[in-house]
Amino acid sequence: MKKDQRKSVLLACLILMLVCSSQAFAQEKVKLKLADGSYLVVDDAWETPQGVWYRQGGLSNILSKDKVKKIERESTAPAPTPAATPSTNDDDHFEVSEVVEEKPKTNGVYDKPAWIYLKGGARVEADSATQSAAGVWYKRGSMDIFLDASRVDRIEAEDAQTIAKSGKKERGWSTGRPGLDRLIRLNGSKYNVDPYLIFLVMEQESHFNTHAVSPKGARGLMQLMPGTAARFGVRRSHDPAQNISGGTRYLRELLNRFNNRVDLVLASYNAGEGAVAKFGNRVPPYKETRNYVKKISYRYKRTTVRTKKPTSKPTS
Repeated sequence: MKKDQRKSVLLACLILMLVCSSQAFAQEKVKLKLADGSYLVVDDAWETPQGVWYRQGGLSNILSKDKVKKIERESTAPAPTPAATPSTNDDDHFEVSEVVEEKPKTNGVYDKPAWIYLKGGARVEADSATQSAAGVWYKRGSMDIFLDASRVDRIEAEDAQTIAKSGKKERGWSTGRPGLDRLIRLNGSKYNVDPYLIFLVMEQESHFNTHAVSPKGARGLMQLMPGTAARFGVRRSHDPAQNISGGTRYLRELLNRFNNRVDLVLASYNAGEGAVAKFGNRVPPYKETRNYVKKISYRYKRTTVRTKKPTSKPTS
């Protein structure tokens, strides 16, 4: 094939690619006109009582109503007969230029109790939940708790019958394994440590893997270092009963030492009590430790554990 012919073929291929691309994007263009006058181009958008949900790159997010003035839809293809006359209101409420079909429950708003399933099989019961691209904010009693999107598998709303039976009981959690749940509650009660704190530490440390071993040698569900395990009489770190007992006793000791300051307890569990003491009983400026404290604290959402200190030293 001659040089000129090759150029012609390449040019024809390029034109064909451009035509196909333009056809692919010629269906509908959705823009959000924001309150500050700027625009946000998205794949789709719709109004809910909680705000304006939009989808962008396969992910959904939400903006409060006061930040969105208008949803604009443009089409480069022949426009179908409009379902309704476009709104011309110019008040503080944003406008929708055409009737938007009702969206399915996948918009990520759960106003009633729901189970949040985490990757790996664990789950947490919530009073309500709101899902966005960043993750899930869920409510438990008076606490608002955040879960990063990378940890969430799915959310399922509870059926009306289950909600009626549960009444006003405290929302639950589960590792996905009843035996582990039972050990967490038993040790939490025995050593006066909030079981939910044990659950969160265990999830962050090992994702409920009894055989987990870190590069530094920490072992088991709550990732006990050999010295810590020996200190609390744990001979088999991969045995769930021994490991959870040792990890819970360690948390109780740290809670006593730092006057129930959960941030310092978590920092000590991650970096050691010596590191916290070295920096004047503050969270050490280590990136790993600060991320660890931040992740669990976001979900626990309390600066103190609401339990009374034991009147006597717990038995081993």
